Amino acid sequence: MYNLTETEKVVLELMTQGLTNKEIGQKIFISVHTAKSHVSAIIKKMNVKTRASATYLAGKFNLV
Repeated sequence: MYNLTETEKVVLELMTQGLTNKEIGQKIFISVHTAKSHVSAIIKKMNVKTRASATYLAGKFNLV
């Protein structure tokens, strides 16, 4: 629906669990900077302004 990569889908799922960028990085073995980049890409692709909005849409449209 939003043309997310497989990694972005994983990151989005972790975002819905309330994990921080640091926790996301630790969970999937990427740097905090890379996690932040994925979160930013997700927010941009979903055309929202906040993590909360992205996670809301993820739940609403069963993206994760």
